[in-house]
Amino acid sequence: MIKNNNRNKLWLFQAACIAGIILLLSCIFMSCPALAQVSSKFDLAPVILDGRQIFQVSSSGQFTAKERANLINSQLRDAVSSPESVQVKVEERNQLPTILLVSVSNKDLKANSSPPDTSARYLLTVTQLDAPAGSSPQEQAGTWAAQIQQAVNESQQQRSSKYIRDAVVNAIAVLMGAIAFHIALGWFWPRTIGRGLRMFFPEPNPSDPNPPRSFDLLLNLTLASTRLGLWVATLLYIANLFPVTRGWSYQIANILIASFISKIFTVGEKAYSVTDLLILGGFLWGLIVVAQTATTVLRSRILEVAGINRGAQEAIAIITKYSLIAVGTIVLLQIWGLDLSSLTILASVLGVGIGFGLQDIAKNFGSGLVIILERPIQIGDFVEVGEYKGIVERIGGRSTVIRTLDRVSIIVPNSRFLETELINWNHDNPLSGVRLQIGVAYNSDVNTVQSALLEAGTGHPDVLLVPPPQVLFKGFGDSALNFELRVWTAQPSKQFKIQSDLYYRIEANLRQHKIEIPFPQRDLNIRTGNLQVEISSQLEAMLLQLLKNQANGQEIELDVAENGSENTQISQDIQD
Repeated sequence: MIKNNNRNKLWLFQAACIAGIILLLSCIFMSCPALAQVSSKFDLAPVILDGRQIFQVSSSGQFTAKERANLINSQLRDAVSSPESVQVKVEERNQLPTILLVSVSNKDLKANSSPPDTSARYLLTVTQLDAPAGSSPQEQAGTWAAQIQQAVNESQQQRSSKYIRDAVVNAIAVLMGAIAFHIALGWFWPRTIGRGLRMFFPEPNPSDPNPPRSFDLLLNLTLASTRLGLWVATLLYIANLFPVTRGWSYQIANILIASFISKIFTVGEKAYSVTDLLILGGFLWGLIVVAQTATTVLRSRILEVAGINRGAQEAIAIITKYSLIAVGTIVLLQIWGLDLSSLTILASVLGVGIGFGLQDIAKNFGSGLVIILERPIQIGDFVEVGEYKGIVERIGGRSTVIRTLDRVSIIVPNSRFLETELINWNHDNPLSGVRLQIGVAYNSDVNTVQSALLEAGTGHPDVLLVPPPQVLFKGFGDSALNFELRVWTAQPSKQFKIQSDLYYRIEANLRQHKIEIPFPQRDLNIRTGNLQVEISSQLEAMLLQLLKNQANGQEIELDVAENGSENTQISQDIQD
């Protein structure tokens, strides 16, 4: 009951995550084309002062919108850097409103006198393209003049020593608060958010020496993401306190945004940017997650309830998963506006890559499809491939996981099951035989031996009664009468344990019936006699001389001529 409850919680958590991902990606998918249409309809460029956008201008005459904005930005930077105050005025020139910047000295401000016209600097001319629908250039010029005046006053005020001193104090306070909040998150997060996340995960088993760490990884990941967001927000806030750093942050943000939205390559007649690729990758990832969850629900909620065996469940689930991914990818690319006919060159390149560098992956993937369709092995089968024996735990697209009797997972490429000999103890017929070799002494009663072996075989709970156990008299050995006990079991993975249990039972039965298990016997016959050795006459003479001198206890020197030319001098001390 607890296991089913945890499984339901996990399934609800996965469904909620997938729904959120689909909703987020759908919003991005719906908003990005609209933003692209707006930006492509009007050629606009922002007017920026100290990292803050005031308004946007359009192209005018021979000047593009970006060129006009750069000229205006340069004039505004020079104006706010001046120690004199700046006033924004609107004049009519050539029947179009023109915005001017007028520098006012402190003396003129105290005298409340108007500055001379020679101090006025040209900023921009407002055209009909700058005015929104239903508004005149004069109205737009008045609105922009008020916005420029407010921005200039704020920029000059933020360059005063009093403001900078207050901003530094504010930045230090915010930084200390961020450090305290960072430390508090480490205490607060496991006790609140961790408890909420724990309900979506199964309870850990205290007896498991290596419990799964998925919950801890998710908790640490969410905590690290929250802390990262905290410090990003803190640095952005501190950067926005000062005019210079605010301008730097705006430039960095513009560079990052431009690198993400600029077109990097073209497929067919449509160009794509990094943002397009990220959104498309997000959709594909969401498609894979949805396909994985759908196959999990299909396996656990439908196929398992229908009573289909585990191997057939896995085959249907894998085919369904890859079919959903393939069809969904094609539909997604079509909706995204990608012409699949333009991918023929890419398909050719991938074909060459598969033929050279990815041939092993393609071979294993094709072998996986053959295994799934032909089903020479299934989930739960006890197999032997090469030197590995174990139970098939999972059949994937590229590899198969085998869990050995030592509880070790072996990942075997799928192509190995088709290229080498494979022993499947569960194929077609799950029954498998277990053979045990026994030798007894020559003076034993063979009928008693047969009864004792059958008694040991029929009493085991994992040994089948049909077909019944058999005892075969294999022949006369060198030291024993050789018998073989054959039994059958429906659990091939337990054959080694069954064999061990039967040997224990056989030894006890033979001891009970006083049947001896003999030791190997060998007969060794030794004959006495004379061993004749032929030696040369020179060697014989030398040995006789040595024996004679040894009896006399003297030191001797022997000269032996070899081949008529070489003398050999032998010295030896003979001691009693």
